[in-house]
Amino acid sequence: MKKFFLSLFVFLASGGYVAYQYLSGGSAAQPTSSQTTPPTSVVLTSSIPSPTVPPQQTTSQQPSQVQTQPPPQTQTQAPTPTPTPTPKPQGQYIDGSYTGSVADAYYGNVQVQATVSGGKLIDVTFLQYPNDRGTSRYINGQAMPLLVQEAIQAQSANVSGVSGASDTSAAFRQSLGAALAQAKT
Repeated sequence: MKKFFLSLFVFLASGGYVAYQYLSGGSAAQPTSSQTTPPTSVVLTSSIPSPTVPPQQTTSQQPSQVQTQPPPQTQTQAPTPTPTPTPKPQGQYIDGSYTGSVADAYYGNVQVQATVSGGKLIDVTFLQYPNDRGTSRYINGQAMPLLVQEAIQAQSANVSGVSGASDTSAAFRQSLGAALAQAKT
């Protein structure tokens, strides 16, 4: 590792010396003298200026000759055809309201109505759900909004279901699947 840094230092130092000589107009070989010059610091930049070429001197005895160069030739490319955008389907369903089948959820039946607008599922309404017991009302009151939200997000009846309401979740998938089958384009 030490050899690497030493080599890097030597390389940068020699490059700095060459850059200094180039920028100051000196030659690469220094004349030897008995005087020592103080060390100078060299700042390297990422770009080296291009050398300036002195303008051509003309004498009054000879007429000035102007050399012209032909303009650089450019290659013309054939225009690339712009692709025509393919029309995006508005959605996967036909707009309207669709009533799903009645599905058994063990403690009662589940039936939903799907509302489609702009080709997308925008709402699901429960027409029937188990609600004759307090526990059923509580569980379904928690599960139904989650099922509706997940169905709208998924844009399908393929929802994962709600823990504790597995029977209602399965019946919801069945009823909504039937409603969306009617709405397919």
